[in-house]
Order: sequence, then structure tokens, then C-alpha cells
Amino acid sequence: MIYEYRVYDAAPGKLPALNARFRDHTMGIFERHGIKNIGYWTSAVGDVSNRLIYIIAFEDMAHRERAWNAFQNDPEWQKVRAESEVDGALTSKVFNSFLSPTDYSPLQ
Repeated sequence: MIYEYRVYDAAPGKLPALNARFRDHTMGIFERHGIKNIGYWTSAVGDVSNRLIYIIAFEDMAHRERAWNAFQNDPEWQKVRAESEVDGALTSKVFNSFLSPTDYSPLQ
């Protein structure tokens, strides 16, 4: 199992809309394409206040490539994204990295 750690810096004033898009649409579309939702967070203290952080999981990198491509090409996702960004992009910066659990990690 590999975990993808993703950080989205929301455009000014857009964090509520970004959270709504994930809550109401993105998470379900992810699951439909075999992308496992692990968790979603915003910062309460000590980090940037307009940031959404989340972790998703895949069997391996090949699975990630297939699932991510299917997600990005999904007509429902494309419609949801276009509608949610009619007044401008919801994010100003996106960062991701891939995490591998240690042999002692409870989450494998």
C-alpha cells in the first residue's frame, strides 16, 4: 500500500467551497475509481489557515496512475470542477508526496 499526502492551499476565501467540493463530490468520485480516502484535515493551530491536507491510498504506483487518470477524465468530476470554479480556481497551490509505511507503522 502506498499513501499519497496532498496539500491544497485554497485561494483567498475559497476554503469553504473547496471543503464542500470534497465533501459533496470528490470523495465519492475517488472511491468509485478505487482511490481510498484515508483522512482530511484543516489546521486548528500552527499551520496555514487556508490549507486542506488529505491522504489517499493505492495498492501501488501502477494502481495510482490508473485510478488518478480515470478520476481526472471522469465526466462527473470535470463537470463538478468546472461548476465549482466558475468564479475562479479554488486552489492557489497544490503539493503532493508519496509515503511508504515503516515496518512498525500501525497503518500498513
